[in-house]
Amino acid sequence: MKINENYLNLKDSYLFATVGRKTAAYKAAHPEKDVIRLSIGDVTRPLAPAVIEAMHKAVDDMSRAETFHGYGPDQYCYGYDVLIDSIKGSYAKKGVTLSSSEVFISDGAKSDCGNILDIFSEDNVVLVPDPVYPVYLDTNIMAGRKVIFADATKENGFLPMPDESVRADIIYICSPNNPTGAAYTIEQLKKWVAYAKKMDAVILYDAAYEYFVDDTVHARSIYQVEGAKECAIELCSYSKTAGFTGVRCGYTIVPEALIRGGHSLNRLWARRQSTKFNGVSYITQMGAAAVFTEEGERQIRENIDYYRRNAKTIADCLDELGIWYTGGKHSPYIWLKCPDGMDSWTFFDYLLENANVVGTPGSGFGKNGEGFFRLTAFGTHENTERACARIKALLKK
Repeated sequence: MKINENYLNLKDSYLFATVGRKTAAYKAAHPEKDVIRLSIGDVTRPLAPAVIEAMHKAVDDMSRAETFHGYGPDQYCYGYDVLIDSIKGSYAKKGVTLSSSEVFISDGAKSDCGNILDIFSEDNVVLVPDPVYPVYLDTNIMAGRKVIFADATKENGFLPMPDESVRADIIYICSPNNPTGAAYTIEQLKKWVAYAKKMDAVILYDAAYEYFVDDTVHARSIYQVEGAKECAIELCSYSKTAGFTGVRCGYTIVPEALIRGGHSLNRLWARRQSTKFNGVSYITQMGAAAVFTEEGERQIRENIDYYRRNAKTIADCLDELGIWYTGGKHSPYIWLKCPDGMDSWTFFDYLLENANVVGTPGSGFGKNGEGFFRLTAFGTHENTERACARIKALLKK
């Protein structure tokens, strides 16, 4: 027996586990301190009433023989038509037409970000931005793929553009971005689509935060770019859109037009999912199907606006302090330059010990994250306002 030695090339600990341990150690040493967490991107608002109502009805369905549901439908990899139709309707509002066979229901975008790699050869070269959401990098390290980086920096607004002198087969793009909060415009994504088509590459486009985009200039889907269906897979989540972090549901779009090596990636993904995945529960899917109804969408937008208000509170705080940042608009994340030249972990400790506020060190997302820091807008209004008051009191000159 041999282990997969690629795992030995991973960092010893997942970033957020390290943040959690350091926070827990501080709280254990100082139980009297009121620590406010603006670190992990977990939501705090309850599920929308329309979702709860749909899930209650689904629970009742499971209590009666005539409406009971076991395994989900085989077609479209265990997605119920009512849910798939709601997703297609959501895309139609963005000007994107999908067929039902292009929509795959999953338990979240994070799972699919790693699982989708099963349909790609291990000798593909992978391009990821730096800083980067850890799952993009770690899952490819686990598979032993060569990973190269697109530098996201303060100078390019943490939105790297393609370099035609660099050869890549798989390209990760997250917009609005985690961790930096930066968002690509549709015009910028046209260049990435052109690059991918020239390289015969595939873009893995993470659109988990697309509902935070509030204009028509920035992209909510890569398929708003003509030709993207021939080179891009889009991964989406109900976690941040509808607060499903504790429920788990997402969807991945694999266009029928996406062909590589003479083979349909749609069919490869369907084959992978039918073998390794038994689908999302009926109760969860019925709740998700209520998200994009007229009433459900109105209710989830109220929650999105709640978090947008928190983002503005943090952004206003940093503006007052004269601290450079990206995000805070079109995104629930605020990516700030650490003050006074501090490195990321030094600022983490400084903020925790002196303001009792927890954020996420930028260096945990890659070398270009050193000297930067991520705060999230997913707290309560009260905690966000209190945290900002503490930050201002600590850093105001």
